[in-house]
Amino acid sequence: MTSSPWSTHTVELGSHSVTKRFRRGNREQCEREWRALTLFDRYAPGLVPEPRAVDFTADEPTVVMSRLPGEPLRGQALGDRQTEALAAAVTRLHSAVPPEVLTGVPLRPGRQHTVIGQIRSWAPRVRGRGDGKVVAAMDSGLAWLARSGMEKPGRPAVPRVFGSGDGNLANYLWDGSRVRVVDFEDSGLSDRAFELAEITEHVAGWVDRPLDVVSFLDRFDLTAAERARLGECRRLLALVWLFLLALDDAEHPRNPPGTVERQADRLAELLG
Repeated sequence: MTSSPWSTHTVELGSHSVTKRFRRGNREQCEREWRALTLFDRYAPGLVPEPRAVDFTADEPTVVMSRLPGEPLRGQALGDRQTEALAAAVTRLHSAVPPEVLTGVPLRPGRQHTVIGQIRSWAPRVRGRGDGKVVAAMDSGLAWLARSGMEKPGRPAVPRVFGSGDGNLANYLWDGSRVRVVDFEDSGLSDRAFELAEITEHVAGWVDRPLDVVSFLDRFDLTAAERARLGECRRLLALVWLFLLALDDAEHPRNPPGTVERQADRLAELLG
C-alpha cells in the first residue's frame, strides 16, 4: 500500500490488479477515475488500466483496475524513443474520445480560473516567505497575470479534449516500447494547451532529470491559437508552481533544497 500525508487516496498493488481507495468524501474523484477508465477501455484499449470494479458508496470510494507493466517516467533520462512514446500516448489520450461523447464529460477541476483564484489567495501570505529572487519572480508573474487577459471570463477559443488533469511524469509508465497512463482522479474536459503545460511545467518534469520540452512539444501539431495559448498556460502554471513550492513545509520538504529558487529562474525565463 502506498500513501502520503498530502495524498487523496491509498493504492494497494496486487500481482495483476490495483485497488485505489479514496478518502472519505472524495466520491467525485472516484467517479472521475472510473469515467476515464471506462471511456478509454472502449475508445483506446490498452492505453490505461482496464476497469474491474467500483464502489461509489463505500466509506472510502474504491476503484479496482488492472495493473499495467512499466516504470514511471519521472526521474528517468528520456531519449527519443521515450519522448516519442510519451507524446504518442498523450496524443491518443486527447483524441480518442469521440466529440459527441466528449460533450457529456464534465469539466476537469483545477482549470485556468480556479488556479488564478488560488494564486490571488496565496499571494498576500506567501510573498513574505521567499528570498529576494523568489519574491521578484512572484511580482513579475503577478504583473504578467494582470495584463495577460487570462482572468477574463469565458472559455478559450481552442478545441476541447479529454485531459488527465495531472502532468506528473510518475503517471506515465514506460514498458520498453510504449507509454501508458494512470491516475485520472482530476480528469475531465480540458484543452490541449493547458494539458501540455501541465506536463512541461510540473515539477516532476525538471527537478530530477529534465524533460526536453522543445523536443516533446515539437511532436504535437498545434494550431496557431493553441500555440499562443500554450505559452500563456506555461507561464500561468509555472507561477502556480512557484507559489506551491514556496508553501512547501520546511520541516518536511517534498523537493530538494533550492527547488523554489530554480522555479523562480524557470518562471523568469518563460516571462522573458
